[in-house]
Amino acid sequence: MSPTRRLLSLIRPFIWWIVAGVFLGFATIGSSVGLMAVSAYLISKAAIATDVSQLSMAIAGVRLFALSRAGFRYGERYVTHLATFRILTRLRVWFYRAIEPLAPARLQTVRSGDLLARIGADIETLENFYIRVIVPPLVAVLVTGLACAILGYFDVILAVALLVFLLLTGVALPLVSRWLSQQPASEAILARAELNATLVDQIQGMADMLAYGQETMFHERTMRLNDQLNQLQERLAVIRGMGNGLAALFTSLAALTVLALAIPLITGGQIDGVYLALLPLTAIASFEAVQPLSQAFQMLESSQAAARRLFELIDAPPAVVDPPQPAARPASFGLVVKDLHFRYSADAVAALDGVSFEVPPGRRLGIVGSSGAGKSTLANLLLRYWDYDAGSIQVGGVEIRDLAADEARELVGVVAQHTHLFNTSVRDNLFLANPEASEEEMIVASQQAQLHDFVLSLPEGYETMVGENGLKLSGGERQRLAIARTILKGAPVLILDEATTHLDSLTEAKVWEGLAEFMAGRTVLVISHQQAGMAYVDEVIWLEEGKIVDTSVPAELP
Repeated sequence: MSPTRRLLSLIRPFIWWIVAGVFLGFATIGSSVGLMAVSAYLISKAAIATDVSQLSMAIAGVRLFALSRAGFRYGERYVTHLATFRILTRLRVWFYRAIEPLAPARLQTVRSGDLLARIGADIETLENFYIRVIVPPLVAVLVTGLACAILGYFDVILAVALLVFLLLTGVALPLVSRWLSQQPASEAILARAELNATLVDQIQGMADMLAYGQETMFHERTMRLNDQLNQLQERLAVIRGMGNGLAALFTSLAALTVLALAIPLITGGQIDGVYLALLPLTAIASFEAVQPLSQAFQMLESSQAAARRLFELIDAPPAVVDPPQPAARPASFGLVVKDLHFRYSADAVAALDGVSFEVPPGRRLGIVGSSGAGKSTLANLLLRYWDYDAGSIQVGGVEIRDLAADEARELVGVVAQHTHLFNTSVRDNLFLANPEASEEEMIVASQQAQLHDFVLSLPEGYETMVGENGLKLSGGERQRLAIARTILKGAPVLILDEATTHLDSLTEAKVWEGLAEFMAGRTVLVISHQQAGMAYVDEVIWLEEGKIVDTSVPAELP
């Protein structure tokens, strides 16, 4: 299905808004045509009228069309813009819901800046699809019919002449404009996305960029992308300018042609001379409907390019699909892993190769290994970020991929080495794990994570903003907040993946003491490339290259 057809299917719920916008647009330009025609007739009639009563109908018509034009214009702008905002809201919600199942597996290869450009700038580009692509052509068809009918009432040849110039302006010129705009419009969308992605990368990595003295290189790269985007936008502006200029030329030529054809008809007595000014001015007024079509076709190219980028992302199949009939939540939470195999891609080496272990309910297993041994992959599979290729993961006797992804994630609490914090308050970041938790539960979780005293020392306590990704906090403070958040979630299965890496030894010892109380009765995996925290587990397995190479108890660790 083409991008245009898919976009039309997305805005189908707003069909009556579109109909209203088309009707009001037609009424607005129709009033302009009527105002111009009646005004021309009034001026001509006034020159030969012997009694003011002969002008009363024309005067009333001028007032009617002047007032109706203003009213319809307001209504048209109100309806079309309100509809556009509602369509944009729908598109943003639709896009977010479409990409959410793709995270994190299918979004790992997408730059954060590019993703921001798609959900921001690309969707905003689509606002032109309704207000400048769909409505204007439909209005133009109706106005063309009205103007040709008015001129055709006097003589068919006048209507035909007007129709030729309207088709030149409203069809031929936009097609040429679209052909010329096709390449620069698509390239402009891509250039804008690359520029946005580069800017986000620079802002997020500004500290490292300055530390290594690479700000000049990144600045030059940004300027190159900016210049490239400006050049493409200039090409599009030149095309728009040429289109507007030719449209104005055709408007004038249409008026002159109608005037030239009307003069013989008037001198021959076929048309009353009082209508001579009305005919060319009516023709001129009708071009208000077709002049925006060149821009509409150019906007169509930009909208299609933006839509292709959106569909390109959401058309990727999700890495995890919920079963048709998800299993019920397990009654117990022991963990059994049997002969587990997994690769991140078909041509990648095995991240897990025949891993098997068992963690009874309330027991704790330590998983030790070097970086890349497959430790974090186990956490990803338990959270159903990916589905394993072969083998089995059971929680309480239920195969984890028989559960809905959301249900499986409710069972598991994870403290990862790198945890994302939102640019909001400490309180909001904590309640992200459990919005229904009480204030007392939040404080207890913070105390167990050795976070509470630190938060009270902040100027605004739990209302203190943590900054983008928690940059106002130190690495250890961010980690303690992540631990408190996981404690607040209270999931029956707990994964501590390098949970205390950023903490000093004294704080780390206190955090483990707090976690010991929280871990009681839970099924726990403690993942580390070191032996920190292994004193709190019942058994340790060693992973290397995706395989278990050794099993021991904490007392046997060197």
